[in-house]
Amino acid sequence: MTEPSDRRFVHVELPAPGTEGPLEHVALVTIENRGALNALSAALLRQLGEALAELDADPDCRCIVLTGAGERAFAAGADIAELAAATPASLLAGDTFDRWDRIGRLRTPMIAAVRGFALGGGCELAMQCDMIVAADDARFGQPEIKLGIIPGAGGTQRLTRAVGKTRAMELILTGRMFDAREAEALGLVNRVVPTADVLPAALGLAVTVASMPPLAVQAAKAAVDAAQELPLRDGLAFERRSFYLLFATEDQEEGMAAFLEKRAPSWKGS
Repeated sequence: MTEPSDRRFVHVELPAPGTEGPLEHVALVTIENRGALNALSAALLRQLGEALAELDADPDCRCIVLTGAGERAFAAGADIAELAAATPASLLAGDTFDRWDRIGRLRTPMIAAVRGFALGGGCELAMQCDMIVAADDARFGQPEIKLGIIPGAGGTQRLTRAVGKTRAMELILTGRMFDAREAEALGLVNRVVPTADVLPAALGLAVTVASMPPLAVQAAKAAVDAAQELPLRDGLAFERRSFYLLFATEDQEEGMAAFLEKRAPSWKGS
């Protein structure tokens, strides 16, 4: 079934221009496909990719919080009705997973605020974020094996890097769900909070990140991301180059001057 071309699945909230306050550099992005537990249809993923790319290009946006509308799900996975009609040729032609790759290339840090189900593609979307704050009712899982397929948007790779081979193998080969506390114990999420506090906690973390010097934040994010892919020697070289380059920024001068003068720094993002 084709979705109406004007249906909005992604909502972006930014403070009004000129607004001063703790949220002035933080964007809240909410995905909404309530009738299907925020299932990740092609239209939703397209809109999400476009919204995130626009925020990533905005120098006033220094951190993004991503959440799902409603109380039941962050995102309960792919749109199975849509996916069931796919063929190898249609998947290749549609280049669906290129949208996922674009999310992984964002320079701006992103925090997932997860309530309810984060299954399949929803779990993969949460893992695309740099940090995850989970409500105590959150449920994670990669149940694709029960549909005769495997995770296709990074689940086998990111989950393995997050929790280790043996745990990832168990979770992916059985398709079982696991709760927020287990996710925390496995190292998949940063913290677990009461359900009512998940969005405030994620926004609070975003405010802290957004209060740091923007270029240094982007450089640190890139270096940590590189550690997931590069051998140690190459990762250390990447880190060292980034460290040196930050000494060409005004924020480095300001940060060290403020430290020596015992005052709060004023970041310019340059």
